[in-house]
Amino acid sequence: MSRRLRDNLSSAYINAANQLNGKHARRKIIAYVEAYDDIFFWRTVLSGFESNDRFFEVMLPSRLNLTKGKKSVLMNLISNQMGENMIACVDADYDYLLQGKTATSTQVITNPYVFHTYAYAIENLQCYAQSLHDVSVAVALNDHAIFDFESFLSQYSEIIYPLFIWNIWTYRHQKYRQFTITDFNRVIEIGHFSIYNAAESLQRLHHKVQRKIRLLQKENPYAKEDYLQLKRELGALGVTPTTTYLYIQGHHLFDNVVVPILKRVCDRLIREREEEINRNAVHDTQRRNELSSYSHSIEAIVSMLRRNVGYRNAEPFRKLQEDVRLFLEKQSTQEETANE
Repeated sequence: MSRRLRDNLSSAYINAANQLNGKHARRKIIAYVEAYDDIFFWRTVLSGFESNDRFFEVMLPSRLNLTKGKKSVLMNLISNQMGENMIACVDADYDYLLQGKTATSTQVITNPYVFHTYAYAIENLQCYAQSLHDVSVAVALNDHAIFDFESFLSQYSEIIYPLFIWNIWTYRHQKYRQFTITDFNRVIEIGHFSIYNAAESLQRLHHKVQRKIRLLQKENPYAKEDYLQLKRELGALGVTPTTTYLYIQGHHLFDNVVVPILKRVCDRLIREREEEINRNAVHDTQRRNELSSYSHSIEAIVSMLRRNVGYRNAEPFRKLQEDVRLFLEKQSTQEETANE
């Protein structure tokens, strides 16, 4: 018998520990996540399912080992120990859209104790378009809507959508070296961006995307039927022309698209508020005090975005919640049957 805790800690072990707490104690379910930033997100997912009978503890496998990441969570540490009392919570990455074409994809979409984001990563949900105005307000404390985040990300998605399908196609056909995620990210960068000339950024993006599509079509002249079939399959999985941004690499969307846009929007909102203070101050002392008070109230963009929970109405998040609900309902049914 192994003496190492990591080898003995399993769903059965947690169940035994729960039994020791007595019949009426709340049952603990351990939820392992990939990284520190994931803890808060998965807490927002799971807290709504806590009750008088159960609660979740969201943690890193670093409690057992300092390694992090999906392969660590799924393959190295707990893949054989998962169960009703121990689950894994991971970013979907491309694994959801690959639909079992790799071993990790199969594990992610078929293991009943693995829950995934459906969107590529939690960063995609934090960048949910309908919530970004609220983020800008939280940062700048100015509710003036000077930029249409929803329209921009919808147009951005429509432009990159056909190229995104090509990227998934290369991964499904083990031709990803022909067009890697990194290659895809380079093409879909928006480059220099101004909130007053967003249309120009989108136009430049459109030209880059179309050029790459023509190249891929030339390199894969017999892929048309496969491409159209994949397009239909991805549509059934939730990928639409206007929501493609939810399924691209999360760090790229967060760092290279949304944060730069938010920075420009918030900078403008902050200047607007400062100009208002300068204009309305009765005397210099009041002006300095108001500017100082406002300056200390402004929040950091990245911090606010990482704590954004405005994604609750996003379709991937609703699917994730439904998975958790069905998992817990099945548990309750099994417990009731066992007690009869």
